[in-house]
Amino acid sequence: MSLAKPSGFAGDLATVARRALRSLLREPEAIIPALTIPVFFYAVNIGALQDLAESAPGELDFKAFQLPVAIVFAVTGVSRANLLVTDIQSGYLDKLLVTPVRRSALLLGMMVADFVLVLCLSSLVVVLGFVVGVRFDSGAIGVLAFLLLSSAWGLAFTGFPYTVALRTGNPAAVNSAFLIFFPFAFLTTSFLPMEALTSWLRALATWNPVTYLLAGLRSLVSDGWVPDDLVRALASVGGIGLVTFSMAFSSLQKRVATG
Repeated sequence: MSLAKPSGFAGDLATVARRALRSLLREPEAIIPALTIPVFFYAVNIGALQDLAESAPGELDFKAFQLPVAIVFAVTGVSRANLLVTDIQSGYLDKLLVTPVRRSALLLGMMVADFVLVLCLSSLVVVLGFVVGVRFDSGAIGVLAFLLLSSAWGLAFTGFPYTVALRTGNPAAVNSAFLIFFPFAFLTTSFLPMEALTSWLRALATWNPVTYLLAGLRSLVSDGWVPDDLVRALASVGGIGLVTFSMAFSSLQKRVATG
């Protein structure tokens, strides 16, 4: 009798990713708020602040200025961490752990689904920007770079909810993980350029990685290709990703070890 051969890492990754993607189609309630909330705030911010912001000295297209903010709100905290919690509570994860499946594929497969989801959300928000008149000075390639950079940030942040899911197995705790983002979201240049911030907020924004992410995204919209802004944006995303992925995979390793 011949034993079945292990599928290999790529096969394990694809299997987990397909399952996570199928779950997205069955749970539209996990997608709709992620799109509705940033679209709502994008419309409100433009309606409330556009005239004031554009009346200040200098040329500022406030619709273009706010588009990266809407993108960041749309993709941050979006993950399949709740599916992971369900697997933990139902015992399905324990069953997977007694199979030959690669442990890293269990998490990376879900992250593949996350990347697809945040890329779709980013695309929809960019379409909204086109509808209200935003145009990209960096051209079609710049739109693609904008989407990939936004999606990379969304993926980098998923390490936080996955860490909470693996550490607690609690859906309420996972839902609360988004609160970690609030200091990143508001202690930055979300509403006004750096030079318009008060001194204390400018100092905090200087240390906030989202400041550099927004600057990189805004450069693609309004300034064309600005290498310095893009390098800093990529470094910020990479730094956050290094921290969050280290936390998530360390938590996975601990759960595997302790059962």
